[in-house]
Amino acid sequence: MQKVADLHVHTNISDGTFSPEKVVEYARMQGLDGIAITDHDTCAAIAPAMALAGDMNIEIIPGVELTAELYDDEIHILGYFIDWQDELFTKKLEEFCRVREERAKEILRRLGEQGIDLKYEDLMEIAGPGPGSVGRLHIAQLLYRKGKVACIRDAFTKYIGADSPAYVKKFKLSPKEAVDMIKSVGGVAALAHPKTINTDNKSLKDIVCMLAAEGIQAIEVYHSDHNAGDSAEFKKIADKYGLLITGGSDCHGLGKKEVLLGKIKVPYELVEKLRLSVGRTEIG
Repeated sequence: MQKVADLHVHTNISDGTFSPEKVVEYARMQGLDGIAITDHDTCAAIAPAMALAGDMNIEIIPGVELTAELYDDEIHILGYFIDWQDELFTKKLEEFCRVREERAKEILRRLGEQGIDLKYEDLMEIAGPGPGSVGRLHIAQLLYRKGKVACIRDAFTKYIGADSPAYVKKFKLSPKEAVDMIKSVGGVAALAHPKTINTDNKSLKDIVCMLAAEGIQAIEVYHSDHNAGDSAEFKKIADKYGLLITGGSDCHGLGKKEVLLGKIKVPYELVEKLRLSVGRTEIG
């Protein structure tokens, strides 16, 4: 059988709900031969995932997901095959996580001004053991648990989404800064879920062209939110700009409507092309 991988997976160290170990166990159930752990602003889940995956013959591709700002909107950039133990890189991620914590506290303060009193301690119970990688999804889940909204989507629409009363802008890198940060630790930088990019100012092709000029090396052609037409369009863009192709479920455990892990299975030749592009023969 052809080997397959899911190259976009989150754990509860970031804003997913599954522990690194549970992610690995679920990956085995889904028949995956490899997964990329791509938590937001942290690599803390990689070691425990690797510790279990070796016995299951599942490859853990070390990754990360960084947020950048483009035309006053955010885009996400994935890093693959990074040297996740690099000391300077780790310190930068720790600083990003501290900023995330301060942002979360400010959102809670603004919610309080709207008459919604939520405790930071309750938020951190949801966010889990991660080193400060708390995000708006956790706040949305807390709003839902406390009966303040009918569903997770309502939390974003009414309170914490862009242009909503409790929204707080996130610290973001420029696309080039994010790409350079990934490349500084030997990784390959990929544009995540291009369908979510705001194209009010420029066409997606123009945006990808600009990002390619700034060092983006790959694009996430296959994603849980992409239909067949979307993927075909993104593959054409990848071919036009000489970009590598990636694909993943963007699984957040139970943080979304369904467990997405394994919903997107890409052939392992895409993994090998990513590995070859950074000159890796093995990971660690």
